[in-house]
Amino acid sequence: MEVVIVADAKAGGELVAEAMAQLLRRKPDALLGVATGSTPLPVYEALAAKVRSGAVDTSRARVAQLDEYVGLPADHPESYRSVVKREVLEQLGIPMDAFLGPDGTAEDVQAACERYDRELAEVGGVDLQLLGIGTDGHIGFNEPCSSLASRTRIKTLTEQTRVDNARFFDGDIGQVPHHVITQGIGTILEARHLVLLATGEGKADAVAATVEGPVAAVCPASALQLHPHATVVVDEAAASKLKLADYFRHTYVNKPEWQGI
Repeated sequence: MEVVIVADAKAGGELVAEAMAQLLRRKPDALLGVATGSTPLPVYEALAAKVRSGAVDTSRARVAQLDEYVGLPADHPESYRSVVKREVLEQLGIPMDAFLGPDGTAEDVQAACERYDRELAEVGGVDLQLLGIGTDGHIGFNEPCSSLASRTRIKTLTEQTRVDNARFFDGDIGQVPHHVITQGIGTILEARHLVLLATGEGKADAVAATVEGPVAAVCPASALQLHPHATVVVDEAAASKLKLADYFRHTYVNKPEWQGI
């Protein structure tokens, strides 16, 4: 995988947004896989600025959801469908009919998971999947010891993940659902380009395990080592535990400019 170390979260957002913009210039109807949470916000802000300036056209772009809470109504402000609508679709001028996501309110959750996997395949797959990473190395909601071949399925959140996400529910962990639908690691690995963005010292151990550790289910993000086009974008704080940080800086500075990320 390629590791790109940037100065801060804003620089990381600009870099990833430009990669998305270049993709959309080549393929205007590209399917962008999006993540939620605070980490990807600089990406969406930078891409929205490009749309407003006319630097990129998102009118034909499509958006796919990575995961969803089980049991939250679709119109709940913290359902990921609502979050993606608010933070991505509306900001980029993409209509809801260009959105794909799992149904977290389905009576048959397993059938909803299988249906979403089929839908992603039927539309041609995800062109670029943006990922965050948990402090325990999870991607999507694939918690530690998730199968590296897993498909979209229901998962039970760890207590730490519920604690981390309580900030979106007025700090009340009791409001955070226990279950989610998430694209499985096997599903995620089918995207043509994976971009993991991590910022802050709190992610440093997880980033080091992902990039320099063994491929192991205990660190689900380490599965990115198996992907032919995976890019890890980290700020200096998140890169602070990387033993090969100087090498990663050297290779990025000296790569051909046309290559992008």
